[in-house]
Amino acid sequence: MSQQRVTTKEMPFLEHLEELRWHLIRSVIAILIITIIVFAAKSFVFGYFIVAPTLQNFITFDLFCQLSNSIGLGDMLCFQSTGAKLISIKPSGKFIIHLKVSVVLGFIAAFPYVLWEIWRFIKPGLHDHEKNNTRGFVFISSLLFFTGVAFAYYVLIPFSFNFFASYQLMPDEPILNQFDIGAYVDLFTTLSLASGLMFELPLIVYFLSRFGLVTPDLMRKHRKHAVIAILFIAAMITPADIWTQVLVTGPVYLLYELSIGVSARVEKQLKAREAAEEMEGKMIGNE
Repeated sequence: MSQQRVTTKEMPFLEHLEELRWHLIRSVIAILIITIIVFAAKSFVFGYFIVAPTLQNFITFDLFCQLSNSIGLGDMLCFQSTGAKLISIKPSGKFIIHLKVSVVLGFIAAFPYVLWEIWRFIKPGLHDHEKNNTRGFVFISSLLFFTGVAFAYYVLIPFSFNFFASYQLMPDEPILNQFDIGAYVDLFTTLSLASGLMFELPLIVYFLSRFGLVTPDLMRKHRKHAVIAILFIAAMITPADIWTQVLVTGPVYLLYELSIGVSARVEKQLKAREAAEEMEGKMIGNE
């Protein structure tokens, strides 16, 4: 009898783990499939995507140059060719970089599906009102993530590379700027993933607020501490130049302020719901 009771209690937990395992397996398979596709399309991926932010005619540089001319600054905001080249200094360098880029892009592209699998696992354990409050979770989270990745690709990566490629130690410098492709890809992947995850801040604050772990007053009170934390994170994930750190700090701080608004809205909804439940309880008591 005792052994039977233990088995009955353990089975739901074991089934839960088995279900989680299959969600994770399907997520890994999705990432693997896209990784293989990216790996096979190496000429397109590297020629039109990975290396593009290092070129003078990259869309970001063109837009800045057009803006400069349209507001009467001439070529002041136009970026000149740095002459920097990407090189590979290890025998297996290109292959390892090819594999790394394929896996990272596979994860980025499969991110919405991975979130959907996570949502499918969590959803059955939620109450109806919780399901309604978290409707659109996969879409909003994916949108924030891809916005962060796009910000890194079109702003952080090209400006970081241009800064280092144009940096000089002396006038008429004889030192050539040649960067290892591995170091550049590390910069590319780190900025892309970190920026994508940082842009999830409003969604994270939303869930923390719903659980009562974060309030708008708390976030306002610790705004100064948040700025210091943002500056620290920006210094950790970006190259050691002030310009790139400012480019990261500005948008993340705006996301923090947006998160305060999200938390305030959640708090208002929770108070309205508590008031409605209290009113309903009084009506039932009067009956």
